[in-house]
Amino acid sequence: MTVSITTGAASHGKADWNQIDWRKVRQTVRRLQVRIAKAVKEGRWGRVKALQRLLTTSFSGKALAVKRVTENKGKRTPGMDRIIWDSPGKKVRGISSLTRRDYRPQPLRRVFIPKANGKLRPLGIPTMADRAMQALHLLALLPVAETTADPNSYGFRPYRAAQDAVGRCFLALKGKGTADWVLDADISACFDEISKDWLVANIPTDKVILRKWLDSGYMLDGAWFATKAGTPQGGVISATLASMTLDGMEALLREHFGPERRNRTTKVRLIRYADDFVVTGSSQEVLEQAKALIEGFLSERGLSLSAEKTRIVRVEEGFDFLGWTVRRMKGKLFIRPARKNVAAIMRKIGGVIRGATSITQGELIGRLNPIIRGWANYHRNQVAKDTFKKVDSYTWERLWRWACRRHPNKSRRWVKQKYFHREGARNWVFKAAATDSAGNPTVESLFEAASVPIRRHVKIRAAANPFDPAWDSYFAKRRRAPNGNTVTLSRSNSP
Repeated sequence: MTVSITTGAASHGKADWNQIDWRKVRQTVRRLQVRIAKAVKEGRWGRVKALQRLLTTSFSGKALAVKRVTENKGKRTPGMDRIIWDSPGKKVRGISSLTRRDYRPQPLRRVFIPKANGKLRPLGIPTMADRAMQALHLLALLPVAETTADPNSYGFRPYRAAQDAVGRCFLALKGKGTADWVLDADISACFDEISKDWLVANIPTDKVILRKWLDSGYMLDGAWFATKAGTPQGGVISATLASMTLDGMEALLREHFGPERRNRTTKVRLIRYADDFVVTGSSQEVLEQAKALIEGFLSERGLSLSAEKTRIVRVEEGFDFLGWTVRRMKGKLFIRPARKNVAAIMRKIGGVIRGATSITQGELIGRLNPIIRGWANYHRNQVAKDTFKKVDSYTWERLWRWACRRHPNKSRRWVKQKYFHREGARNWVFKAAATDSAGNPTVESLFEAASVPIRRHVKIRAAANPFDPAWDSYFAKRRRAPNGNTVTLSRSNSP
């Protein structure tokens, strides 16, 4: 299967999927994105629109969009049409199908996933064709989003992470002279309640395509339902749309309370990760004013603060933010894994072990290691060593019970010798024989959270823009940074 190549605007070549020059494709897309960001900084919005149209009609943009949706974690999850693009021929036909003319998105496939509080979160799964179209227009929207974003928003943005947001909390609350109060806020059903009319009027992207996405509705139990508001969670572009909806909140607070270097009396600082944010302040009265301003800002967008989750607290009392507990004690700020977060990882580990009734020890290790390693790496920049040891102790207890249940007629000594071994200075190491990807015999050990060293994360600069060439050397240095302090490019929003 071949497809016409148009790297920039128009060209007349033929290529198959396996012959595409991906380096050239990325360079072409990057060049257009840089031009879009430059036009945004200059306020030339007509130029922005023209360059976005050029990118979304180019072969490079379409090919990169298809590559993304066919290589991410959801590549085998179909939409309502039950079609997945799992062959080079289908991928090439997918590139050819990404045209604006006669485009009509299909309804989303509605599923529900459990939330931490026991409730269910609705998730909309678009078809592969709709995912690719969203990924294509996201390539053209990201340079605008990054150039106009609030400096201290960190969710769903390239090169930014939750560690940057909590790093900003540390800087705003760490010592004497910093704020004593915090507005710990949460937006009620943010993705589901955003005004569709506000999105179409204010998001600088193809308005016709955007309106079609927002009005596509969803299918549940064989019936079609219209969506009155919101951008569905599960869409490729949804996170960026939600983030852009909340941009401007920081500027509003700065306009009312003054820039940071001048508002030493009120000490108002905003730290936002997606729809979860905190505002620091010198007093409860100051934060009540900030809360009123934010509520007015949100109401224009069809949103409101959650009465259940929004509160004003003293820093000494502590608050949970992005899985951490931030609390000042005796004048010193501590950021530790939150109790709820620790309880959740323990439940997950315990559930995996309880469900491992008919698998081998090596298979169980293979299931546990990614869970433990990912959780420990998330928390490794904070005060977490004691928590790591606690989780390791819990895991060992559950594994010992698992091993003993498998051999009720064997002695405890026999069970230990079979499942737990000595490795250097470590005793009771849970390990088993396994094979690597090449089929060679090897030994796989259970990963210990306490083996992860605690290293400080270097927060990204607030004004850093990956689409501005002036910041290229800065991002290159972050990628080369030692001690794991670099923030890699998020695949969910990769340019």
